[in-house]
Amino acid sequence: MSNNLLKLLFLLTTAIFISAQKKNDFDQACERTSAIMAYKDLPKAIKTADSLYLAAHKPSEKVKSLMLSSELYHHGGDLKKAIYYSENAHSLIEQTDNTEWMSRVCRLLARQYRQVGLYERAKKYIIKGLQASRKISGFQESNEVEGLLNQEMAFYEMEAGNYMNAIQYVEFSLKNFEKINSQNEDRTEAASYQLLGDIYFKLNDYDVSENYYRKAEDLLRAGSCTLGLVYNGLGGIRVKQKNWKDAELYLKKAEKIADTSRSLKLKKAVYSNINDYYEGIGDNFKASLYAVKYVRAYDSIAARNQEFSVKSKEVSGKMSNNGQMNMAKNSAIIILFVSLVGLIIFFRTRQKRQLSKLRTIIRTQGNMANENRIPLLRQPLNSEFSNISVEEIDEKDSETDRKRNDSLMTSETEAKLLELLEEFEKGNLYNNKGMSLSFLAGELNTNTKYLSYVINQHKSADFKTYINRLRINYIVDKLINDEKYRQYKISILADECGFSSHSKFAAVFKAVTDFSPSAYIKHLDAENQSDKNVYFRENNKQ
Repeated sequence: MSNNLLKLLFLLTTAIFISAQKKNDFDQACERTSAIMAYKDLPKAIKTADSLYLAAHKPSEKVKSLMLSSELYHHGGDLKKAIYYSENAHSLIEQTDNTEWMSRVCRLLARQYRQVGLYERAKKYIIKGLQASRKISGFQESNEVEGLLNQEMAFYEMEAGNYMNAIQYVEFSLKNFEKINSQNEDRTEAASYQLLGDIYFKLNDYDVSENYYRKAEDLLRAGSCTLGLVYNGLGGIRVKQKNWKDAELYLKKAEKIADTSRSLKLKKAVYSNINDYYEGIGDNFKASLYAVKYVRAYDSIAARNQEFSVKSKEVSGKMSNNGQMNMAKNSAIIILFVSLVGLIIFFRTRQKRQLSKLRTIIRTQGNMANENRIPLLRQPLNSEFSNISVEEIDEKDSETDRKRNDSLMTSETEAKLLELLEEFEKGNLYNNKGMSLSFLAGELNTNTKYLSYVINQHKSADFKTYINRLRINYIVDKLINDEKYRQYKISILADECGFSSHSKFAAVFKAVTDFSPSAYIKHLDAENQSDKNVYFRENNKQ
């Protein structure tokens, strides 16, 4: 019998079996798929979840199957699809008066949005879930869901740096869990203890922190992500206490779990502590290796959060627009016509604005030279030439907006490193073709983890974008103030400011200035002929 026929029989059998069962049997099928099949065969589990959705007759059953799909995709590391299914479940449950499942869906969405860095959106679902949980008639169900939502609120307050509020919400969650008898009680209670351990670690109360980590450890099974966070916390305490032998023991356990986990948060935390451990024992080579691992995890989180925040509105928009398709089709022709007219007007206006902008920049630069003011190169990176196009996050609750609780170093170290970067910007070392994060970290006598953090936090860019901005600022300054640079080939200009190729230089130059290098030089020459009052300072460097 062919594989396709077997699959078809499996789906049909599942659908017939489910449709003939009671609600409890449907729940049991969801639980079996989630608890067993996800770990053995994730694609099969996802297909089974789809068949459960097709077999569902009641709205509550459809919601459960959508949540199952969401949790399976979440388990597989695909958070965008996970949230898509959760949002569909939320839209469906809003059409009912089922407060229990409204609370559960809100809690799932809150957890997923927290994990992609959209904390304010997560908070909205926490509040909505808590309001619904207080209307649940069942004592067991009400306390279970309220406990999970209080735990989520604790995570939110922790990320915001409100440690005392976070402790209060964790205590609320533990009181809820004490009142119930749930098969998931140990796991959820352990997460609360692990969170308390993290909070007291941030408060530098290591004895209390370790006590809560131990409580969590006693409740967890081997290999769980939460256990990895517990071992990492215990290792972090030992690093602070300079107990290197025990620190190595716990951090190795944490690393073993992190390396097999899909959790970027766990990887980032573990690699950071291992980096600190090797720096503490003076092994700079291994410290640098884990600094690289840390930066990769850090950048992966930032990239994922930025990508998701840009696209999440698009996904939710698609779900909310299903009832408006007919109106959209009827409006398409009108919109197309208006768009074409708008594009013509836009490009003409943009061309005039670009020329006006260029004239302003040239005159401003000339006036600055006459008045012996700071040249363009030494201006902050929010100048006219630092606007490399990057996607913006919809909600201003990303890594860069968090409080110092997520800082990687003391404020003194951070301030000193920022001062060194300002000095670095005044020179032209960034034009070195061998420039890299590790190279600059060596020049500034720091490590790549600290350097990457300060550039992300204070320069609003990753390392590559930051260096490209400086290089383009440098060459623009030369073009405006030294006419001989306008006679050079584009490949020479590219080489002058450290780019490896003509094409890379041209692409970055246009992203920054809105002009290609050749067009920019042409406009500069035209302005120079039409405006004799503009003074260009001589550049004596050969």
